Amino acid sequence: MLPDTMGTRMSEMISKKETSVYAGFDPTASSLHVGNLLPLIGLLHFQRAGIKPIVVIGGATATIGDPSGKKTERERITSDIVDENAAAIRKNIDNIFANHKKYLWQSEEKLPPFTIVNNMKWYKDINAVDFLGNVGRHIRIGGMLLKDSVQTRLNSSEGMSFAEFSYQAFQAYDWLHLLKTYNCFLQIGGSDQMGNMKAGYDLIRKVTGDSPYSLTVPLITTETGDKFGKSAGNAVWLDSEQTSTFDFYQFFLRSSDNDAAQYLKLFSFIPEKQLTEVLESHHANPGQRKAQKKLAEQATLLVHGEEGLKTALQATEALFNSSVEALSTLNPEVFPSILGQAFVTNLPLNSSITVLDTVMQAKCFQEEKDARRVIGAGGVYINHQKTRVADHVIQAGSHILPNNITLIRIGKKNHYVVRWRS
Repeated sequence: MLPDTMGTRMSEMISKKETSVYAGFDPTASSLHVGNLLPLIGLLHFQRAGIKPIVVIGGATATIGDPSGKKTERERITSDIVDENAAAIRKNIDNIFANHKKYLWQSEEKLPPFTIVNNMKWYKDINAVDFLGNVGRHIRIGGMLLKDSVQTRLNSSEGMSFAEFSYQAFQAYDWLHLLKTYNCFLQIGGSDQMGNMKAGYDLIRKVTGDSPYSLTVPLITTETGDKFGKSAGNAVWLDSEQTSTFDFYQFFLRSSDNDAAQYLKLFSFIPEKQLTEVLESHHANPGQRKAQKKLAEQATLLVHGEEGLKTALQATEALFNSSVEALSTLNPEVFPSILGQAFVTNLPLNSSITVLDTVMQAKCFQEEKDARRVIGAGGVYINHQKTRVADHVIQAGSHILPNNITLIRIGKKNHYVVRWRS
């Protein structure tokens, strides 16, 4: 938290609900990812306490690029792409607030409305001379140079452009604008944003004399400590077109015991007493993975709603619990949302198509010789049954289920679906 203690005035503003709180997201991709979820959950906690939440979509700042945590400068994004991305992540945010209200808010009290604004709204009317004259004069270069991300880049062969260096000035002004427009004294963001938050804090202190407050949430990292995100190439997206509801659910279900216990506190709204009971039950029998199941359920419900959770649970039962019955009941049209479009193939049914033909046309292998080798070694499963005969003809009943689909598994984790067309 910045400052590290909350003053009496800010405590009174929160208790009297005289302030709002904001988090910002630059539309550098067409979806938010799981690393962006915690600031949104933080906003939801404030909303539950009666504080109005504001989400800033950085339509202007996305064209500059935040250097925080980046070893090289971002590629410039055209304004058309930024606008498309902004519309897409607005949909992510709307869905999360709607799902929270519908499925996770258990009180009869009315939640305060949330606001989504695009910072291009105010920057489009400010020219460079006015910004430098009215805002830049209050920002000190010394403080900007002390940021870790700035120091790292300045000492690298890549260096840092003026555009990236000035990014924190624009984010600082966002907060000043929100304070003047929405009485927003609170900002929440990932711990990697503390430098940008400090710039906003300093600007507001100099311009208004008031003291705002910023709160950080932990970064979600891999077991090796790397961030999840677009730049790292390991993003778990909030858009089901990019990360299926099934894969999203599985991401949380695969959490270690230690991570599951921590994530339940971060990603769910489970009351403390119930949370303790879940964790005690989990520790009594870790093999049942009760903590992971509750975590995956709560996170999926928040992001994808009841239907998304239902699909994820059905898919988990069908794919990982070796349930042919569950597999047979799935609507063939949901498989692209479960596995992704690239892993679902539509094929015409004929009386002579073989196992080898099927796995090749479903793009399970690039080379026929590899397909024959893996099939012969027992690494190919059809509807959960191992098959070792590449030239075996596909049969209705054993290979084609009543819903006209065939599930192919290569090894332990790679799933493909064939939807048969007569």
